Amino acid sequence: MPIRTHSLARPARELSGEDAYRREMPLESGDKAPAISLRDQHGAAVKLSQFKGQRVVLYFYPKADTPGCTTQSCALSEALPLMKKLRAVVIGVSPDPPEKQRKFDEKYSLGFPLLADTEHTVAEAYGVWGEKVNYGRKYMGIIRSAFVIDEKGKLAGVYFKVSPKDTVPKVTAALESLS
Repeated sequence: MPIRTHSLARPARELSGEDAYRREMPLESGDKAPAISLRDQHGAAVKLSQFKGQRVVLYFYPKADTPGCTTQSCALSEALPLMKKLRAVVIGVSPDPPEKQRKFDEKYSLGFPLLADTEHTVAEAYGVWGEKVNYGRKYMGIIRSAFVIDEKGKLAGVYFKVSPKDTVPKVTAALESLS
């Protein structure tokens, strides 16, 4: 059974005609995963379509080599044997440029693609680019989130505002529900 957990609305997009005033709903389990085409930490082009027929754990993190992002990324790296057993690949996405992603990967030997969404187009498509508040200061940034995508390209787990420590247990549960 698909897992439905979300709390953020997908950003509105420009619409015409009768739909001009309609707002989009947040992504949910069962939705088709939005396409991805970004550069990884080595400068190679990575598309979600490359993983067709595989399960994908896609997670978004605000900034490479910061405490929460390091906790989340290292936990997923340590869980790679479990992810492999559950027939899933892991992909991380942040607005950092490829060079910063590469340094982050090298420092912690993460072992999976880290995609550079410098224009935050993929983050917007997944509804994870939004307003944040830190010490009273408002700014736009990545809302830490994770998605499980099944072999057919459908979302099987959707976790907006996921904590770094909860990412692995939540995506593991979603992957196990697919077995």
